[in-house]
Amino acid sequence: MKRIRLKFKNPFKGSRAWFWFILAGVLACIFVATAGNELMEYTATDEYCMSCHIHPHADQSWKLSTHYDNSSGVITHCVECHLPPKGHGHLAAKAYHGFKDVYGMLFKDSAAINWEEKRKFEQAQHFVYQESCLKCHGNLFPSTLSPEGDDAHLYFLTSKEELSCIKCHLHVGHFDPNAKHEHNLSFGDSTVTGEIYKEATPVTAFKDFKEQVPGTDVSFDMVAIPGGSFEMGSPGDEPLRDADEGPVRQVKVSPFFMAKTEVSWDEYLAFFQATSSQGRKESMEENDLDGISGPTPPWGAPDQGWGKGKRPAMTMTWHAANVYCKWLSRVTGKKYRLPTEAEWEYACRAGTKTPYPFEGSPRDYSSKGFIRKIFSPDTAIINTYVIYDLNSEGRTREPGDVKANPFGLKNMAGNVAEFCSDNYNPNTYESYKEAITVDPQGPKKGREYVVRGGSFKSDAKDVRSAARDFTRTKEWLMTDPQMPKSIWWYSDVLDVGFRVVCEADQIITR
Repeated sequence: MKRIRLKFKNPFKGSRAWFWFILAGVLACIFVATAGNELMEYTATDEYCMSCHIHPHADQSWKLSTHYDNSSGVITHCVECHLPPKGHGHLAAKAYHGFKDVYGMLFKDSAAINWEEKRKFEQAQHFVYQESCLKCHGNLFPSTLSPEGDDAHLYFLTSKEELSCIKCHLHVGHFDPNAKHEHNLSFGDSTVTGEIYKEATPVTAFKDFKEQVPGTDVSFDMVAIPGGSFEMGSPGDEPLRDADEGPVRQVKVSPFFMAKTEVSWDEYLAFFQATSSQGRKESMEENDLDGISGPTPPWGAPDQGWGKGKRPAMTMTWHAANVYCKWLSRVTGKKYRLPTEAEWEYACRAGTKTPYPFEGSPRDYSSKGFIRKIFSPDTAIINTYVIYDLNSEGRTREPGDVKANPFGLKNMAGNVAEFCSDNYNPNTYESYKEAITVDPQGPKKGREYVVRGGSFKSDAKDVRSAARDFTRTKEWLMTDPQMPKSIWWYSDVLDVGFRVVCEADQIITR
């Protein structure tokens, strides 16, 4: 019997093959595009963001902010701030942040993350985009803007390289009650809880004493620092040193008293309450009846909501610290002032010649570098003496948390950096030509002042005894909305304070 074979034409061969391949490709592209768009839309919802970003403040503080709770009823969603607009690298940024988020979910312990530290500008600038701000806020001079706002936005337009929107409006998307963008008229209000001192402490001998501030319940410890000679600066082979720390010079300082701790909020607020004035213009002139014109009210909360009390006062300007010393001299009858740079380093070293007044090398304690971040340094020794970036949890601490140096001084390195009276020059030590320079005062002129000691934000490199820094007046006042800018409060630095010294000449000669 003859077999009959049925022949079926293969649709994927011949002239029709391209048609089917193209159709399949088109359908696949439509599917991928549709699915991809749905995925993009889904991963851009607030609910999806909150399911991954579990930091406790995010959702609640967003709903309290003007980006959610406002008179217009318009809600600004997560991705509208935390991703750039489409056409400005939107997909690349989404992929980058998505990868970091997945890595964090898999390999990091969310409970161990310092979320408050993440809210600071240094971190926030990597997650908020200028293009996104300007997309919604195209008109920087609406009719409802205050005169201060007009001045601030005009300043922004002329300083775009230094300024960004979140420098001034850091907490606009996540409300922080301690960061209100307005004068803090209640700052400094306090209740007296202790004995009111009628007179300052009489001092007739060169020894430690507790100063009493007349008219207040505030007192603080002063340490008698014996005069002596030391090698100022760091040798060329000191690890992680900077060029402005040399050449090493032999320096002699006369005896003086130095505060055991940095000026606390309790101490500074006594000055603020006695001399401040609401509504006074920013002026360098001291024309009050007693010759001391104190600070105007600050913007926001200078203590950042961390608490005042014994914590070091901070964010005041060098001018404010200097006026505080004049006021303290007037009310106590002694000669208080900021330390010279030589006095500061002599007191910090306390007879030592090593990078720190305790054991250890800066390389052993530093966290800089990829390898050091993976393998955390052994900080057992430095942690007992210094409040710095690895143990501060991003804020100042009370002086009782550390040990004193051999002179009996606390937090000479770390906690907050400290003003000195000297003008800053990177080549200061080169000008000391004598075999032994006695009581150097620093350069006669300068635009900025010396800052010493590092802070709670500093790496171990910058809390060495010889480490130098300086004020940056323009940079530290960038976001101050006032014109002229404040002479009393810095708006853009959180980790600078000061301690006082008292001259001992009159006491020693009695």
